[in-house]
Amino acid sequence: MDSLTQIVLGAAVGEAVLGRKVGNKAMLYGAIAGTFPDLDVLASNFTNTVTALAIHRGFTHSIVFSVLFAPIFGWVVSRYEKYKDFKGWSWLFFWAFVTHPILDSYTTWGTQLFWPIDLRLAFKTIFVIDPLYTLPFIVFLILAMIQKRTEKKRAFYNKMGLIVSSSYLVITCFLKWAAYSQFESALANQNIEYRQIDTRPAALNTILWNANVEVEDAYLLADYSFFDTQPITFETYPKNHKLLGDLINNKKVQRMIINSENWFTITKKKNQLYFNDLRFGLLSTVPQSQDFVFQYLIEVDESGTVTFTETKKNTRDAKKLMSDLWERIKGY
Repeated sequence: MDSLTQIVLGAAVGEAVLGRKVGNKAMLYGAIAGTFPDLDVLASNFTNTVTALAIHRGFTHSIVFSVLFAPIFGWVVSRYEKYKDFKGWSWLFFWAFVTHPILDSYTTWGTQLFWPIDLRLAFKTIFVIDPLYTLPFIVFLILAMIQKRTEKKRAFYNKMGLIVSSSYLVITCFLKWAAYSQFESALANQNIEYRQIDTRPAALNTILWNANVEVEDAYLLADYSFFDTQPITFETYPKNHKLLGDLINNKKVQRMIINSENWFTITKKKNQLYFNDLRFGLLSTVPQSQDFVFQYLIEVDESGTVTFTETKKNTRDAKKLMSDLWERIKGY
């Protein structure tokens, strides 16, 4: 999830663990711990694109990290804070650390919660930014913050924030199941034979859902709003994996394929190859658009070294997409 949401979650967890004993400091340290795992993005400054993508939401988003580093942070804070309970501080950091990747596991990117096992847990029920999850959470957190630490209302408001946000997360699982059923029925009605379906919510909501469907030589992309009255239509995107040629055996290419969970196409423009990660959809609602959210230029230098460079996104296209998405949410 986005940094603001993780800060709010971390603050609420910190409050739940030590709020009654240390007041708003519990929220402060919880907020810091809640966003700390995302510092793994700094790896992009020291390594290549492929490695950075593999590292992201890896070790720092694991149970192992939470177990190892919570006592360290707990010991440091207990040394200089008036409240000296090492166990209490360690418990705060552990829960603030571990709830971060648990929440991330519901997004499309997922997380390696069980690192070092190479398994990315991704339920894909919520977009990385979802106002319906975050805004009520913020309101309850603020209501808790302005109460005295010993007031019963403080604990009540904080608990309500955790309950409401967690309940919404559960609801998204049922919404995903409902959307998946609609895509599955549409494929059956159109007599389309397929290998697998991957569904996820569109940006900023859980009303409009996207689907990737794998068939033999292509992927079918579609969307569905719970307000739709028209049948679901599928757009075909050829896999074009053969365009990679011998590059298919390159280690970096293989790593990118693993990163994309095999949901990728290859496109060729002006004799240049592009790797398109289908898991995050398109930046356009125009049929047959090749403007994918995550698209990487594949280059090979004279020594045979392969590099992947993410293509720049046009901010005006992103603004238009938000407008188009709002209209699409209303249904066809």
